Amino acid sequence: MLIVEDRDKKRTLYSILEKVMDGTSKILVFCSTKRVADELTRSLRVDGWKARAIHGDKGQEERDWVLSEFRTGKSPLMIATDVASRGIDVKDIAAVINYDMANSIEDYIHRIGRTGRAGAKGTAYTLFTPEDGKKARDLLRVLKEAEQHVPEALLKLASSSGRKFPGLFQFLNVRH
Repeated sequence: MLIVEDRDKKRTLYSILEKVMDGTSKILVFCSTKRVADELTRSLRVDGWKARAIHGDKGQEERDWVLSEFRTGKSPLMIATDVASRGIDVKDIAAVINYDMANSIEDYIHRIGRTGRAGAKGTAYTLFTPEDGKKARDLLRVLKEAEQHVPEALLKLASSSGRKFPGLFQFLNVRH
């Protein structure tokens, strides 16, 4: 997990992608809205990344095509809304990146679960902003239940109910 300011999310995403994209890995990036998914996909493609977007405003034919491109690795980077967090079975997803924190902790669990299909291992990254502070307690509970490292900054956000942002950057790899 990275606790970042909203204005630093895109730069942080690019940094993560540079670290995890190895030419064969599939990476799934979750956004909160269709607009953000489309804007981020356009930006990534302009910068040379083989990215495609999938969300509810896309027709079924286009969603099927994007999913096929992702499954085969022709487009190893898929930007999605929560339409892809449930019911989409794609093997070998090396990483899930939560560009936007999920609206509910249940959606968060479904998102990160995309890396752990059929016993496979993967890494989940979450860009957690001060605006996400109200979700800190639920996230803290899930991390503790999964016996994951809990960043100090998240503990502070959870104890303050998200009212204060401690300004600390902590990194967490969630492994399944």
